[in-house]
Amino acid sequence: MADQIHVREGSNVSNVSKSSSAASSVNKTHANAVEDSVAGEKPQHPSSVANMDPARRAAVEKSLKRKLDARCSLFILIYILNYLDRQNLSAARNFVQKDLHLTNTQYAFSLSVLYFGYIMMQVPSNIFINRISRPSLYISAVMIVWGLISTLTGVVTNFGAMVATRFVLGVIESAFLPAALLILSKWYTRRELSLRNALLFCGNLISNAFSALVGAGVLSNMDGTLGHAAWRWLFWIEGVVTIVVAISAAFILPDLPTNTRGFTEDERLVAQYRMTEDVGEADTDSAEQGVFDGLIMVVKDVKVYVLMLTFTTYVVGLSFNAYFPSLTRTLGYGETQTLLMSSPPWLGAVMFSLLIAWSSDRHQEKFFHIIGPICVGLVGFVISMATENIAARYVALFLQASSYAGFIVFYSWISSSFPRPPAKRAVALAMVNAFSQLGNIAGSYVWNLKENGYRKSYGIVTAMYGITIVGCSIFRTMLVNMNKKLERGESDAAWESQPDVAQRTAEIEGRMDLKVIRYRYQI
Repeated sequence: MADQIHVREGSNVSNVSKSSSAASSVNKTHANAVEDSVAGEKPQHPSSVANMDPARRAAVEKSLKRKLDARCSLFILIYILNYLDRQNLSAARNFVQKDLHLTNTQYAFSLSVLYFGYIMMQVPSNIFINRISRPSLYISAVMIVWGLISTLTGVVTNFGAMVATRFVLGVIESAFLPAALLILSKWYTRRELSLRNALLFCGNLISNAFSALVGAGVLSNMDGTLGHAAWRWLFWIEGVVTIVVAISAAFILPDLPTNTRGFTEDERLVAQYRMTEDVGEADTDSAEQGVFDGLIMVVKDVKVYVLMLTFTTYVVGLSFNAYFPSLTRTLGYGETQTLLMSSPPWLGAVMFSLLIAWSSDRHQEKFFHIIGPICVGLVGFVISMATENIAARYVALFLQASSYAGFIVFYSWISSSFPRPPAKRAVALAMVNAFSQLGNIAGSYVWNLKENGYRKSYGIVTAMYGITIVGCSIFRTMLVNMNKKLERGESDAAWESQPDVAQRTAEIEGRMDLKVIRYRYQI
């Protein structure tokens, strides 16, 4: 067997053969490219990016990101609809409970059962989407199905039917968020990802505000229209809008840097080169990897368990969002006024989240950009427990909503902590997000404690935020220690580069000499 050079830098293990087989492989690749050219197909030469004039590359990269940002902006609208279809039950709580004769426990179960389905399918869905070449079509199909299910929710007449539709809705909707995060991580570097994730999650935050406004408009004006209750119209309207947007998603959303239509050849090549530069290895899976290899890699990595537990406590702390209209109602206003007053805190959270994400990208730092917003939320919880003053309690709602900013940065922390291979990153994103939904299930019961303006509930989520801070501190310490090992030239064996991936990396870099990878975990 030929000698192998093993360089362990960053969290990568690059294996490049010194034997002539590597050279022959490159020659074969070049020969194949020539044959393709003769056959009339335009060959791709990633190495041309390495030799591209800096001014030319800057212009191509600017054009690439402009097109990419425009197309990925549809994710924001999709996330708004994704969350609206989940949260409309909260906006219409009083009406649904009255019409369907639901007890508080039955209503809480109707909310939480969605997350059982949501948890079940995230990992299988992301394993699948990581292996297909047209994820845009998959997301479009998923949207159409969940739009239909949301529409059907408007015709249920009893507790059993509500539980069934909510469970299936969770199964179908589970595909979207992990898939969107994975697609963004395939196009944007670590220096760009927090802000793009924040723009995506603006859909979440805007939907919290928008759902209250839509709920106020529909519930106060459409009761009895064509003989149907207003809450049913709420489900029907939002379901139909989802289906319409789903059709456009198939044509607008990007697929992969290697095959997305609407980009020039140079733009696609630069897209691939950027991602290789960012980590030091091509963002591709080995042909030798099986379907479940990414899952096996994640299960063996202790980092994922720390993130799963920490993120779950964070989600329990954030569970107030499902009950936000109910918390606003404690200020003593009527139904319509309450829904209208529920919107401004989330609009404020959008601006704060964009600022925090921009700062995180600029400073390439995660921990303090997560802990800071959590502390802001803690102040809001304490105010809500400590006073009955209406103005102070309303300000507290703004502070609580602002704690979502750290939650958004957390997602980019996950991506940067499992950079390669993509199969592992796909499963890590899905597994952490799926497990964290247990926090939403628990949260459905945390906020059943209505006494004294939900004081006991606020006490629970305050404790959850405290545990989140501890968990983030532990994870940061792990990454600091791993980076110290890497500085000493040791390897953490977080991922191992396979020969065909090393070959692809060399092709993109435009040379076969061994590149020293200086990847470091963001802390």
